[in-house]
Amino acid sequence: MKQLDTRDTDFETAFTTLLEMREEQSQDIHDPVAHILSAIRQEGDTALCQFTQQFDQLSLTPQTLAFSQEEIAKACTHIAQEIWDALDIAASRIEEFHRRQLPTGIRYTDDTGMTLGMRWTPLDAVGLYVPGGKAAYPSSVLMNAIPAKIAGVQRLAMCVPTPSGVVNHLVLAAAHRAGITEIYRIGGAQAIGALAYGTSTIHPVDCIVGPGNAYVAEAKRQVFGHVGIDNIAGPSDVVVIADSGSDPRVIALDLLAQAEHDEHAQSTLITPDAAFANIVIRAVEKELSRLSRANIARDSWERNGAVLIVRDLQEAIELANRLAPEHLELMVDDPETLFSHVRHAGAVFLGRFCPEATGDYVGGPNHVLPTSRTARFASGLSVYDFMKRTTFLSGGAETLHRVGPSAVTLAQAEGLEAHALSISARLEALNTSPTHD
Repeated sequence: MKQLDTRDTDFETAFTTLLEMREEQSQDIHDPVAHILSAIRQEGDTALCQFTQQFDQLSLTPQTLAFSQEEIAKACTHIAQEIWDALDIAASRIEEFHRRQLPTGIRYTDDTGMTLGMRWTPLDAVGLYVPGGKAAYPSSVLMNAIPAKIAGVQRLAMCVPTPSGVVNHLVLAAAHRAGITEIYRIGGAQAIGALAYGTSTIHPVDCIVGPGNAYVAEAKRQVFGHVGIDNIAGPSDVVVIADSGSDPRVIALDLLAQAEHDEHAQSTLITPDAAFANIVIRAVEKELSRLSRANIARDSWERNGAVLIVRDLQEAIELANRLAPEHLELMVDDPETLFSHVRHAGAVFLGRFCPEATGDYVGGPNHVLPTSRTARFASGLSVYDFMKRTTFLSGGAETLHRVGPSAVTLAQAEGLEAHALSISARLEALNTSPTHD
């Protein structure tokens, strides 16, 4: 874990190194992923089943790639009522927030008589990737599927790896709650390839969303352009700005809540109080001894964790903007004032009783957020990711008479003769016609 103080003469050098750590941690996996995608594109189901056997030790046939409706229903019977209720609360809150995002179109007529506008339409088909492995995330099912449903997407195809055939019942239950009926027991780059290019069994989609491991991220990168994607997910991260008015134990737990995701997760505390920082560091050590995922959290904290001591909260925000975190907690007395200065963050959590973990499950806004400092230019998953904008124009003869000459002039200036003629020919016809409308 790194400790930096803005008063130190070498702070800028050390902080620059920290920023570089926040950039995506890439692996040299381009070629093996390209091989997998090529095989899926050429051999379809055959390659898909072979890779599933190789990587997940699961023997499948084209007929058993998908979960049957009976299997999904049976998985739901394994869910305790308390968990069902919590899942429903989370889904309802996510639905309400994302329904409020639905955009309205534009339509108006200007002073030339031209009608202009823009309308929104949903994508036809979306692929959802749900990670398996060290942890399974039913919350990610809800966060990915519900906005797509609200946007009006008609077909959702979900892929979830089931290593050695082990099924996560809660993931299937979350899919059922979100209204997904097309679910495949496949993962990795091969699943991304199947969704992007299609096979005899799996029809291709138009966009793929959802986090995964480095191979999944690289596969999404390589199929982008053939299909749309949400983003390239890097290590998850949180920045916590806290002062001495905060409970050091809960701040330590907030840091560890991020660290327990995986060894590459990044947790950073920024505080103007050095004594408070030391208490939090000791609290982290104490809480680590109690966590079931302590080895993962400790590795993350020791490898990627950081504590930054600043002169004041304004300096804390300046550093947070440079870090452009996926998650930003403002654990201070007046979070709203501090929030007004935040420029770069995927999601912000305001106040001592609003930890980031709330947003992971039951807050309502999406928890699929930009990582690796991409919050400088990117946003979290939303209804807009599942919709397209189409502009339109409508104008009669009088409108063309008023705006057409300028278009002809610009087309001629660009040397595009046919462009100019397609307009001027109509203008000439208007000028020779006794009447026009």
